[in-house]
Amino acid sequence: MTGQTTAGGGVRVVTGEPGCGRTAFLARAARSCPAAFVVGVRADPAASAVPLGGLRALLGALGAPAGPWSAAGPPCAVLLDALRTASAGRPLLVCVDDAHRWDALSRAAVGRAAEQLRGNDRVSVLLSVSGHRPVDREFAELPVVHVDPLSPAEAAALLDEATGGTLDRAVRDDLVDAAEGSPALLLAMVRRLSPAQIRGRRRLPGPPADAELLTGLAGGFLTGFTSEQEDLLLTVAAAVQDADDREGTERSEGARIGLALARRGAEHLRGTTAGAESAPPFGPLPEVLVGVDGEVGFHSDLLRRAVYAGARPERRRAAHRALARALEDAGAAGLHVLLHRARSAAVPAVPRPGTATELAAAADDPAHSRSLRCAAYTHAAGLAEDGTRRAEWYTAAAEQALLCGRTHRALRLLDRARDSAAPAALRGRVELVRGTTVLYDGAVDEARASLLLAARLLAESSPRQAQSALLSAVDAAWAAGDAHGCLHLLSTGDGPRGTDARPDTGPRGDLPTDRLGARGGPAPRSVAASVGRGAVPCGYGTGLRALLEGRFAQAAGPLRRLVADAEAAGGGAGAAAADEPDTALRAAAAALLLGDLAAARRAGARALAAARAPGTAAALAPAREYLAYAELRAGRHVLARTHAEEGLRAAHRTGQRNTAAHHHAVLALAASIEGTPEEVAAHADAALATALRHGLVQAATLAQWAAARADLARGRPREAADRLGPLVRPGPRRGHFAVWMLAVPCFVEAAASIGRADDGVTEVVGEFARWAEFGADPQAPAQLTRCRALLAPADRPDALYRHALDQHDAAVGGGFERARTELLHGKWLRRRRRLSEARDRLGAALVGFERCGARAWADQARAELRAGGVAPGGGVRAAGLGGLTPQQLRIARCVAEGATNREVALTLSVSTRTVDYHLRKVFAALGVRSRVELVRMVEKAGQEG
Repeated sequence: MTGQTTAGGGVRVVTGEPGCGRTAFLARAARSCPAAFVVGVRADPAASAVPLGGLRALLGALGAPAGPWSAAGPPCAVLLDALRTASAGRPLLVCVDDAHRWDALSRAAVGRAAEQLRGNDRVSVLLSVSGHRPVDREFAELPVVHVDPLSPAEAAALLDEATGGTLDRAVRDDLVDAAEGSPALLLAMVRRLSPAQIRGRRRLPGPPADAELLTGLAGGFLTGFTSEQEDLLLTVAAAVQDADDREGTERSEGARIGLALARRGAEHLRGTTAGAESAPPFGPLPEVLVGVDGEVGFHSDLLRRAVYAGARPERRRAAHRALARALEDAGAAGLHVLLHRARSAAVPAVPRPGTATELAAAADDPAHSRSLRCAAYTHAAGLAEDGTRRAEWYTAAAEQALLCGRTHRALRLLDRARDSAAPAALRGRVELVRGTTVLYDGAVDEARASLLLAARLLAESSPRQAQSALLSAVDAAWAAGDAHGCLHLLSTGDGPRGTDARPDTGPRGDLPTDRLGARGGPAPRSVAASVGRGAVPCGYGTGLRALLEGRFAQAAGPLRRLVADAEAAGGGAGAAAADEPDTALRAAAAALLLGDLAAARRAGARALAAARAPGTAAALAPAREYLAYAELRAGRHVLARTHAEEGLRAAHRTGQRNTAAHHHAVLALAASIEGTPEEVAAHADAALATALRHGLVQAATLAQWAAARADLARGRPREAADRLGPLVRPGPRRGHFAVWMLAVPCFVEAAASIGRADDGVTEVVGEFARWAEFGADPQAPAQLTRCRALLAPADRPDALYRHALDQHDAAVGGGFERARTELLHGKWLRRRRRLSEARDRLGAALVGFERCGARAWADQARAELRAGGVAPGGGVRAAGLGGLTPQQLRIARCVAEGATNREVALTLSVSTRTVDYHLRKVFAALGVRSRVELVRMVEKAGQEG
């Protein structure tokens, strides 16, 4: 679903291609409005054949009389009266499924009524219409909600639900790829599988989405055409067979070809039909086609596939032969003509000598789209008689599939390449593409093994590709949290020669990376902008190795030069730079390592601009990821959320589950500041689900930190400390070596709040201090001082908190972190009965949190202000507890959650005696005799409030 809602009332059109789930969308909308009076109507073709038959059915469902119109008034007025009457008691939601089947008079009445319903938030009307044709003119002025195709992740979830989780993962991926986002096609494919096929024990029918399934779903929309129109439909379907309209970044509008070319091709097709006579001129375009700016294409991709698959093989070959002739008539040559000629050959047939070579040579031209080049290489490989050539061209096809965001297709093409004998250099290229693909969407240890094998196989023939493979293997080790593996790979000497393809499992020793977080940001993953063919960034490996070894001064020089060189190249040769999003992303990673957030944002923006070029769809999600992390560390949480949301959509479109996990982690971190606990949990769980399955230690660490920070925001320091303790303390359960340090301030705050300051906290703060010296995080010095204030003797925190606030002022951004420091300082001052100073600090914290949108944190500041005798605006006490003071209310809620008096005292920074005193007052005020009764009363108040 698109996430668009019915908020605000009015009439909306819900559209999408056949089988997209429009009916399910309406049902979901109805479930999401439990307080509304919901009326559902499905268009009946028989009733709709009668003038105003559709309107009569709707009025009957509303319980209103349907005529006679002369007495009741015009149809539009009758409908408005019925809607207003039905919505008098409560909001009304009307769902009309297949409204395009209504008669024209009924559609016109609804369209006119829509004008009168604008701004009426008590009445919402959803009109579901099929997207295989233009929206009827009566509905043309209404706002439209598009039910988009399912993303790969959504499609996989639907299959898991349909099969109870028993579907084999490889089978599931094959079905997801074949369905291309159609829920109906997905379910139709899985329903006809045997139990053995569902479990992956028998081969799938090939292809999974065959003519029978496609025409069964779409055939009802492809009837009633003349023979000339049928020829045109097949010609258009054949012409765009190798086009992939999903190479773009937005919702697909469908692949198109020139209308003149389509008409010429259809004329040739009719001329090649046995016994065909002179063809009559074409009439208007069939309604399933859309013509825009001299181009024509299908409204529905499902219908396009059904037209092509449903035609007889000889008719499909004739259509391609006709298109080749039409292109040659227009003076065109090259890849399009070659592809149509290849598709027009009878099967089995002996290809014309040189056809495969010609196809592959034409596919080498980068001016063609990635999808067209992928199709050409695939056809060339299928025609090749030589095994080495076959493997080479399948590998080239896989590269193009990966670059346009078809990771699953890339892996299947690589499987074909592996089936052919090939020399070491070609096998190295196969493993390089496979490793890069799996790094996006698979177990990172498997990706590392493939990339290391590629580095070894390519060492002699292509040293630059070997170095690129080795650097990508470092990326895989980084994502897996293997600091020792990263250093081992970066220390391989003068190249990857002799590199073992297995992760290093020797003694770890006392690596600096075991003690020091290297940075806080995304893993420096390769982005396959050229799948190992781009330049390896000079100095990146050197700087990264020095950083991991703790030689911070030696690391800064190479990394700064890399950032500067990338900026100079991007500024001086924009077109050239646009071809290399990988270079810009390496620069963004280097800038994040250095803590230069402004440079990281600039490099990320350049990478995003480059990734928007045609054929670089695979780089979109990683570019958004780098931008999201840069904004998150700069304290711009709303911008980080925006980048992560867009990046998540791009990752789903291009089948990058690993990148999607990182975006979920960013969204969880952003939600832990300005979202709800449910949002944090949803994104953290989604990140962890992929992270645990694919070995993404970095994404898992960030997700767990987000959940712990949400606990702190809700006043649950014990839960936060329990989550963070294993992540930040030394030991086998410590989080990712590059990001665990970012969670230290939260851990120290949680531990100090519950009296665990001696539980290894001092050692962790010492490590945090050594990391802060490097300057990779502008907020780290102030956070370190805040941590020391939390742990300091009674006479020192005041000065330390004030010094931390001065450090916040000197750093870039950091409004949220400054507000946290002010909140903790205000709590400390209130506990010391320095109420006037406490109010100033807490008031400043409240303003800071509200400015950041950190609602839960702002509630903490308000509660502290109330406890100090100030009643800020906002916040309503639960019914039944209104007679308690703010402090009594907080103690009552803590006790209701199961805390002992001592735990309450530690949480609220008061003495146990104070808790005893207030608790007796609470019992007396509420008239309860035990903690059990108190728990019941608090729970009841929460339900009512």
